[in-house]
Amino acid sequence: MNGQRWTTLAAVLVIAAPTVGNAQSTIPSRLTDKEIWQLNAEFSEPGGYFRSDNLLSNETGFQAVIPYLRSVIKPGSVYLGVGPEQNFTYIVSLQPKIAIIFDIRRGNMIEHLMYKALLETSADRAEFLSKLFSRPRPPGLDTTSTPQRLFEAYIAATPDSTLYKRNLAAIKAHLASRGFTMGDSDVKSLEYIYSQFYEAGPQINYNFSNGGGGGFGRGNMPTYATLQVATDTTGKNWAYLATEANFRWLKDFETKNLLIPVVGNFAGPKAIRAVAQYLKDHHAVVGAFYTSNVEQYLFQQNDEWSLYYKNVATLPLDSNSTFIRSIGGGFRGGFNNASPQMRFGGRLASVTSGIQDLLKAFNDGKIQWYGDVIGMSK
Repeated sequence: MNGQRWTTLAAVLVIAAPTVGNAQSTIPSRLTDKEIWQLNAEFSEPGGYFRSDNLLSNETGFQAVIPYLRSVIKPGSVYLGVGPEQNFTYIVSLQPKIAIIFDIRRGNMIEHLMYKALLETSADRAEFLSKLFSRPRPPGLDTTSTPQRLFEAYIAATPDSTLYKRNLAAIKAHLASRGFTMGDSDVKSLEYIYSQFYEAGPQINYNFSNGGGGGFGRGNMPTYATLQVATDTTGKNWAYLATEANFRWLKDFETKNLLIPVVGNFAGPKAIRAVAQYLKDHHAVVGAFYTSNVEQYLFQQNDEWSLYYKNVATLPLDSNSTFIRSIGGGFRGGFNNASPQMRFGGRLASVTSGIQDLLKAFNDGKIQWYGDVIGMSK
């Protein structure tokens, strides 16, 4: 997903992933408004280009890895990720101490701030969906409603332009009250992003806009509703809207300012390294790093993949630190060594690999193309 080429790097490091001891993490249990915006500024790089708006995930098998992740990653570690809402499900499932979301698109940061405002000001899932899609709350929905019932009701609901305008004004006012100042370009970005959710409703998908072309169903992409009623391979739904308890945990996490959206290129000179230093200063360890299929794009852009793994090597890690990646997105090779568990229904599921194991392979010269990364995944 990182489409911008970075041509400079401050220094060349010896790639040796630091192993962190058992020191107690000093990550605060809550960040002040001033602290979250300060960290946002300190971690972020200039925004770059990606070919899609990417307002919604297209990874239908993203829950398949959650049972394994929960078996190896203890609550209270650090979660790193990329992209929009799929991170919420991983975060709720893993319950990290703090979560930091990178994306080369500044629009992704604005989308996360939109979510922050909506989550913090909604009492339950039904109210949240009413605000997200600007549909009046259908009767009969309560905290016990299944995600299937919630989305069926909102798919049938009629969009309300008055509600949309009122909600948009409330999002802006809430972010301002929390101390986030948006410039004109950020305001326009927020208005555009929120309008897409209003226009498409629960049937929004990855291809709805793509810069204005958009439309439903193109490329057989899953909708918001489809993703929220998805399950793992055993039939369990871990989605952040699957239960009221999941929603409330995420709402509390956001209210405590523990999800920090960052503008950053995986191969860039600042974002990952700045986060790494912050985590080291607070004796924190990365538990999971969700990369979607960013690595696929980095291998298509000269040596950006190498710069990226050098950046990752600066993070504080242990033997349980785990990459989560999607291997869809048009990749057509490198599956000979992949496990059968990679396939989930008609699409490729998300997969995992140990971060330290991959960095060792990188140091040993065993990572030369994207297929080598997939070959180490399971």
